[in-house]
Amino acid sequence: MITKTSKNAIRKKRHAHVRRTITGTAERPRLNVFRSNKHIYAQLINDVEGVTIASASSLDNELNLENGSNREAARQVGELVANRAKKHDTETVVFDRGGYLYHGRVQELADAAREAGLKF
Repeated sequence: MITKTSKNAIRKKRHAHVRRTITGTAERPRLNVFRSNKHIYAQLINDVEGVTIASASSLDNELNLENGSNREAARQVGELVANRAKKHDTETVVFDRGGYLYHGRVQELADAAREAGLKF
């Protein structure tokens, strides 16, 4: 019997394929995006040391969002992660869309991070 593969399993396979080539360093960390049905999360990761430098999500209290799963929430998370990256003297990053299409909330987060000063 053939079973339908879940969308998340296919996404994880795409993400693993991309992760073979993309790594974050101390000078240029990886900006990883995770999107769930209710929220969106972003992390700056130094893969060499295995350390998360900065993170932001739609669950953060300072954003005070009613809905964490829309484009406006993604925009605010992108601005917040960029501001937190600046506190750690990080300006250039490698963008890791996490196997998601570069569309909608993922694109909105990336555009907001660029506008707030991150270069990728």
